[in-house]
Amino acid sequence: MYEPNILVSRSSIMLGEPMAIHAPSYAGAEERLPFTVRLVRTEEDLRKAVQIRQSAYARHMPTVANKLQMPEAVDTQEGVAVFLAESKVDGSPLGTARIQTNQFQPLALEQSVQLPHWLQGKSLAHVSRLGVVQGGIGRLVKLMLFKGLFKYWEQNGIDWAVVAARTPLDRMYEQLLFQDMFPGQGYVPLPHMDNVPHRVMAFEVATANERWARSQHPLRNFMVYTRHPDLDVRVLARPTQRPPYGTAEPAPLGYRA
Repeated sequence: MYEPNILVSRSSIMLGEPMAIHAPSYAGAEERLPFTVRLVRTEEDLRKAVQIRQSAYARHMPTVANKLQMPEAVDTQEGVAVFLAESKVDGSPLGTARIQTNQFQPLALEQSVQLPHWLQGKSLAHVSRLGVVQGGIGRLVKLMLFKGLFKYWEQNGIDWAVVAARTPLDRMYEQLLFQDMFPGQGYVPLPHMDNVPHRVMAFEVATANERWARSQHPLRNFMVYTRHPDLDVRVLARPTQRPPYGTAEPAPLGYRA
């Protein structure tokens, strides 16, 4: 069995900080981790996710963190999935992230920007509220959370993932081959996020492996071929299939477990 050998440089708190990453160089490896990554399913799970979310934001955006001491209304809405990374040793929360899909309602991001025509009618997932503990374990947790997001997008038929990232957090999204949703506009103040300037970016899910291969991305094997038994983002049940909000075309679901 392959033992973890992922080397990450530069301390990071939340997804988006630049870092140098080296993943297993061969396909078919299996890694066992000292933590699990799964979907929030209970009130206790959500409590843990909120705990690590608030703690992570407190280190970078204390004003926002003051508003995150309790679950947000969106956490329990249809079309939303909250991720939790949890220590195998003591059950403590190590990281979290949230996906909101456009299956049942517009994305929160659409309060501030009008989506370009090439995203209209697509199945979308908005990534937000990602935070991890400090230190080396936090950097590995961040990588696993992103892999969990990617697997969730694949399993639930998401066409594009979108994110709004502050500087310098946008640089890692760029390294992961997210593209600017509005090329040339730079950082855009977002009213629904206290008018803090963000770079709005998008990631086409279906072409990810091809694009990572073409660019010889150092995370390709880690994301696509390395097996992680401690990662499980499967949903437990599927409601009746519905099209993305505001469209008439059928599309797979992205939704909260």
